[in-house]
Amino acid sequence: MLAEYWPILLFLFTAALLGLVLLAVGSLLGPRRPDAQKKSAYECGFEAFEDARMKFDVRYYLIAILFIIFDLEIAFLFPWAVVFKEIGIIALIEMGLFLGLLVVGFVYVWKKGALEWE
Repeated sequence: MLAEYWPILLFLFTAALLGLVLLAVGSLLGPRRPDAQKKSAYECGFEAFEDARMKFDVRYYLIAILFIIFDLEIAFLFPWAVVFKEIGIIALIEMGLFLGLLVVGFVYVWKKGALEWE
């Protein structure tokens, strides 16, 4: 039974060995000419002007979470659209309820002012 796993073990060993060889070759033959500009911290094209541990406004995270929620809605629409003809009218009603609930949530967030960026 263990003989059946031999090709998998050989593949994993070869992949690990190849990865290590490529890392070693890159570190040995790669250019090493660091200068002040290469070692400087790069932050959006200009020098850092505040501490890296500064606090972000909660609205930044709120916008990110809202984007993820409303973007994932599309991930549910694609499989549904592919099999729409086979699942019938009940699925249409369920997807309508799902999208309606998302619209209600979007309107609520909009009315609360969560999408305002000052």
